[in-house]
Amino acid sequence: MATGRTHRPATRSRGIPEATVARLPLYLRALTALSERSVPTVSSEELAAAAGVNSAKLRKDFSYLGSYGTRGVGYDVEYLVYQISRELGLTQDWPIVIVGIGNLGAALANYGGFASRGFRVAALIDADPAMAGKPVAGIPVQHTDELEKIIQDEGVSIGVIATPAGAAQQVCERLVAAGVTSILNFAPTVLSVPDGVDVRKVDLSIELQILAFHEQRKAGELAAAGTVVPAAAARREPAAPRRGAAAHQAPTADQGPDGDVPAVMPT
Repeated sequence: MATGRTHRPATRSRGIPEATVARLPLYLRALTALSERSVPTVSSEELAAAAGVNSAKLRKDFSYLGSYGTRGVGYDVEYLVYQISRELGLTQDWPIVIVGIGNLGAALANYGGFASRGFRVAALIDADPAMAGKPVAGIPVQHTDELEKIIQDEGVSIGVIATPAGAAQQVCERLVAAGVTSILNFAPTVLSVPDGVDVRKVDLSIELQILAFHEQRKAGELAAAGTVVPAAAARREPAAPRRGAAAHQAPTADQGPDGDVPAVMPT
């Protein structure tokens, strides 16, 4: 039965905290850039700055991997790349399926970083019969009727959902029933999954709303300090609806059907 849980600490048995796991890809990205420049060693301070964390946190994270570096020398870049890749499971091939080949799904299919990071796009799947057979990123799109067979034939355990919100839960349930145990969800909805299934959600509108909050706060701080606020940040906030007769006026073009001002970025 679905529980509504969307993430579990899969690495708890190995003693690595989830917060550390979330930072490992950041370290790997910075280390890969150093490796491409043939940099042999890196200090904890330099690597922490490149990854956007503090050096004490980095050293603590690496201690979970059994890597402590060498005083006066630092960390061996190539060995750390191997250690982190192994811990993240990137030393093996992970076939993935992308379900929903609209603009976002097609963009994901064309992303060139999957292969270099241990992921192989095994199939592209869409519910539109007109899409069947059309190549996207050199891969022919297959109809959702083939979903279960593809997962079994390709040994897929990771699914990517890029469908509209209304179809996401049904797609999720079919993926899980076919054997998928990890899902990356781009649909603007919360998925309900059974225990043992991990879900990571990517919601671009939420990230933009968070950035809008910070921009608004910075503009307020500038105004309070008497600094000229940039025009883009000085937009006049909509007035709150008033009680009484004014509250019963007909909605304007900027208001919802009940006269309420809608969210800037509706989810």
